[in-house]
Amino acid sequence: MSGYCAYCEGNPVHGPYHDREHGFPARDTRVLFERLILEINQAGLSWDLMLKKRESFRKAYAAFEPAKVARFGARDVKRLLADAGIVRNRLKVAAAIHNAGVILDLERAHGSFAHWIDANHPRTKPDWVKLFRKTFKFTGGEIVGEFLMSLGYLPGAHRADCATAGRIARLDPPWMRAAKAGFKY
Repeated sequence: MSGYCAYCEGNPVHGPYHDREHGFPARDTRVLFERLILEINQAGLSWDLMLKKRESFRKAYAAFEPAKVARFGARDVKRLLADAGIVRNRLKVAAAIHNAGVILDLERAHGSFAHWIDANHPRTKPDWVKLFRKTFKFTGGEIVGEFLMSLGYLPGAHRADCATAGRIARLDPPWMRAAKAGFKY
């Protein structure tokens, strides 16, 4: 991801995301679900497009509230597939709805989506991919890796000399704690 730091400098779309969100630890289920939806929808497309369509995704997917999205039915699917503000892909729409239900199950079992991630941390990227493929839909290697890296569970979101990396380090993200304890990514 080191090239992303340079690319984002002064970029009106990527700059704010890079400086305030990418690699920062997050605990809120809606933030985690949003990031998962955006990463799934980015597959085969660009992150630039996801950031530009972010507000449309927020409106289309009930402000990323898993309890609401899990109840989406045929009428909602039709609405989503007609919404030019988001990615209109039947498999990605179905994955978002399915994954909302999975998150609700994880919350019941673990207290929160973040607690489930924590309970499975640390892992190598291949092990995370296996777990996510077993648990969620439409979660391949790039999606899982970017999702976890963007939330501070895997290293690599920023160059070591990036000012944002220094701010994140002060927050002691999960990957950094694991590395200090000797975990090898």
